[in-house]
Amino acid sequence: MNEYAPDKRIQSFHPPQRTLMGPGPTEIHPRVLTTMSQPAIGYLDPVFVEMMEELKSLLGYVYQTRNPLTFPLSGPGSVGMEYCFVNLVAPGDKVVVCRNGVFGGRMVENVQRMGGEPIVVEEAWGSPVEPQKVEDALRKHPDAKVVAFVHAETSTGCASDARTLTGIAHDHDALVIVDAVTSLGGIPVHVDGWDVDAIYSGSQKCLSCTPGLSPVSFSERAVERVGRRSDKIHSWFMDMNLLLGYWGASQRTYHHTAPTNSLFALHEALLLIREEGLEDCWARHRRHHVALKAGLESMGLEFLVAEGHQLPQMNAVICPEGVDEAAVRRQLLEEFNLEIGAGLGPLKGKIWRFGLMGYSCRPENVMLCLAALGSVLSDMGLPVHVGEAEAAAHGAYAEMHADYAERRKRA
Repeated sequence: MNEYAPDKRIQSFHPPQRTLMGPGPTEIHPRVLTTMSQPAIGYLDPVFVEMMEELKSLLGYVYQTRNPLTFPLSGPGSVGMEYCFVNLVAPGDKVVVCRNGVFGGRMVENVQRMGGEPIVVEEAWGSPVEPQKVEDALRKHPDAKVVAFVHAETSTGCASDARTLTGIAHDHDALVIVDAVTSLGGIPVHVDGWDVDAIYSGSQKCLSCTPGLSPVSFSERAVERVGRRSDKIHSWFMDMNLLLGYWGASQRTYHHTAPTNSLFALHEALLLIREEGLEDCWARHRRHHVALKAGLESMGLEFLVAEGHQLPQMNAVICPEGVDEAAVRRQLLEEFNLEIGAGLGPLKGKIWRFGLMGYSCRPENVMLCLAALGSVLSDMGLPVHVGEAEAAAHGAYAEMHADYAERRKRA
């Protein structure tokens, strides 16, 4: 017997069926799962190349851009982040980085690893980036080459004003890198309308695809900046100049073995958004957020982020005093097969993160979440009356339906 042979008890893996309402991944639509299981084909197969062009077009739709260089990177959102920084930040470059959560902090580290000099604009976790602070930083550092910020901070559920921040950066002749990992498909993202230079996202959040792909888009201005660099990009795999021959050309040249079946899945996930309509997709995330929020607040729970800056797709809720937040999450998972997220960094143990992203953003998930959470908190002795949260959510849905009907009537 081979001493390296694995234990004979190992069998095929079959994951449990969970309701995913954390920070990602999300549940995946059956059509996407089916498409992902299609036969593999070569990454230079003419049929695959044709599908690549359709993928670029579909991504242009969700990003609202005509940028020719709009495509999915082979890797998660963190690869998209690094791709933007490794191409646009040269050693010695000053970069204004806005940090109001975990992922702004990762941007800072990327700048440092590229040999750049981060000029950090700090905000409290749960607060949006203050445009005036960015203006002040650029006035103090007029030689800054790039401004980087997170549009939708996953760790806090807070949205920042991407249009305004981008405009300020361009007023000072700086390029912009935007993290849209959690925003793309969930709230409006207008790459052309906002004149964004470089933007990246992830496939596993509001796009509701399998993890492992990072859609990116670059303006002609950003591509020209990379082309003018005198030094070599400090990553072979992420060198934009090399990938241009694979995703940016009509005649594909080999660069790497693309994850074909994952790209099939992303194609189908984006097609579902196109069929729904992008504006209707944004409205769906807003509608179910309003209902979930009504139910959570009826239990006496408070949101971390102030009204007006709350992300509909990522709801950060403060854990009540004296409640073991990890025990609540554990009980939800064990008793209800429901996953929600924990806090990160300084918010660890202090908040829950309720995701309403993509295919997970459905009324049955909202109602299950409220019923399950109410049951668990009631069992723990909190003054939560089972059924009240669901009633509050139903009331919110009814009010929104009545408002919609009235608007249609007036139209």
